[in-house]
Amino acid sequence: MSMAAHAQKGPIQLALIEGMSGPFANTGEAVLRNVVWAVERVNARGGVQTAEGKRLLVLNRYDSKGQNEEALTALRAAIDAGAQYVLQGNSSANAAVLIDAIQKHNERDLQKRVLFLNYSAVDPALTQDKCNFWHFRFDAHADMRMTALMQVLKQDAQLKSVYLVGQDYSFGQAVLREAKRQLANVRPDIHVAGEELHPMGRVKDFLPYASKIKASGAQAVITGNWGNDLTLLVKAAKEVGFEGKFYTFYGNALGAP
Repeated sequence: MSMAAHAQKGPIQLALIEGMSGPFANTGEAVLRNVVWAVERVNARGGVQTAEGKRLLVLNRYDSKGQNEEALTALRAAIDAGAQYVLQGNSSANAAVLIDAIQKHNERDLQKRVLFLNYSAVDPALTQDKCNFWHFRFDAHADMRMTALMQVLKQDAQLKSVYLVGQDYSFGQAVLREAKRQLANVRPDIHVAGEELHPMGRVKDFLPYASKIKASGAQAVITGNWGNDLTLLVKAAKEVGFEGKFYTFYGNALGAP
């Protein structure tokens, strides 16, 4: 970890930039709890071993409100406060602007360069078209996740029709695009009964979407939705009497039924 560390031998400064308010505040707070726990665990063991010896970690949180401009404002504040590592993951759109901004910052000021640690922003473009030396992603990207999902779906011999639902931003669009591509290869017999992209984090009532899913006759839903957009979609599906399955990346996540 010494690569991005500043010259001083004090604590290593970590900046968590997430939506701590707004429609996905619960997911941001969930991340914060986990990172705080991890930092406390590392510090309890004496910190991180670096070329300068062991150094403790200091975590500072910044609220992006899930918005790109707020994320950039938070990044500037974090760098001004001495951040050496930036942690973010709950939005591929936020991640994309952070990658660009960090690249520009590092080109201007090599003595205060920053490394972006991405734990869950999984738009494939972030490590393809937008691949960047200063960005490290720990998670499998959406295409990899879809491949794993298809390994389960292809075993469901009774499944003949699906409905695709996604959040209307880079990640959600990538999920639907890859779902159609892989379905054509893995289960060409399955009919796509419909597909829908909805505004991210702004839909409070998913009943109209759930009604369309049920009316289509689809036996299952494929979605990359997360946070409240998944919770409310599943809730609405239950309310309209949809009895099909959900094939999703985040059924285990906070708020999912």
